[in-house]
Amino acid sequence: MSYLGTTYMGIPLKNPVVVAASTISHRVDRVRLAEEVGAGALVISSLFEEQIQMEQMHFMDQLAVGSDSFPEALSYFPGISHGEASEHLMWIEKTRKAVRLPLFASLNAVSPGGWVHYARQLEATGVDGLELNVYAVATDPAKTGLEIEKELYEIVEGVKAEVKIPVAVKLSPFYTSTVNVAAELDKRRVDALVLFNRFLQPTIEVETESLHNEMVYSSSQELKLPLRWIALLYDRVQADLAITSGVHSGQDAIRALLAGAKVIQVASVILKHGIPYISTILRDIEAWMAEKGYDTLEDFRGKVSQKNCDDPFAFERAQYVRLLLSQ
Repeated sequence: MSYLGTTYMGIPLKNPVVVAASTISHRVDRVRLAEEVGAGALVISSLFEEQIQMEQMHFMDQLAVGSDSFPEALSYFPGISHGEASEHLMWIEKTRKAVRLPLFASLNAVSPGGWVHYARQLEATGVDGLELNVYAVATDPAKTGLEIEKELYEIVEGVKAEVKIPVAVKLSPFYTSTVNVAAELDKRRVDALVLFNRFLQPTIEVETESLHNEMVYSSSQELKLPLRWIALLYDRVQADLAITSGVHSGQDAIRALLAGAKVIQVASVILKHGIPYISTILRDIEAWMAEKGYDTLEDFRGKVSQKNCDDPFAFERAQYVRLLLSQ
């Protein structure tokens, strides 16, 4: 029988299928179910510093109403500098006690101090690792790409200096040189790189002439972008490689492993088909491995990476030109 065991950031996993940060982690019974149907690990939904700040400002605005008449009344209310974060942290602690499944916290902060402060607090909940969800849209025309990358490296250096648990960085696909950014993060001893962060794009409603945001599930078509960069980065960095966005079947998971992924993160597919679909993905991987005669994941991991495939230039633009010319 095929063995699906692996490690991720030095942590043993019974298989490479990891539940990505999502609303699935909002209920302990769902996390338990993910464990029961075979998930290798789970990423808790992100702690967002920006949301905490907005809630704090709203709370203080509410307190300020009428304070000109009764200013001493404000002294009766306790400070809430990190109250909203406490609820998130307590929830993680509760989940940690409920399952043996490896758990990873996720953090999206907006200030240099926030990254370090909340990373320490998340570590204290007993999670096995931390995923830095670097999700921001660069809108300042005066800020160069180099400055943006420098900020990323400073965040990573600050967090790595303060926590002992392994740290992964979830990257955007929009850096000028993804390979260079990955190499620079590798120098800073990041334990894993997660490719890629999936940006939610607003649309414009023509009737109301307003912005409209909605959650849209990913599709298998979205797998191609991270698949390419996993294949390009395989064996070029020491950090483990995790793929997210676009894995919707056992075949998609196998493609990711062949490219060189250490783990496969899934969310949309189990939100659509239910958490038990994890077992379907695992069965499909096992059946394929048995058919091919593979005993372990290491027997074929990275077999179709740029380093190991028959046509390494297939991952570069020259192949794209040939394809266009053949039409």
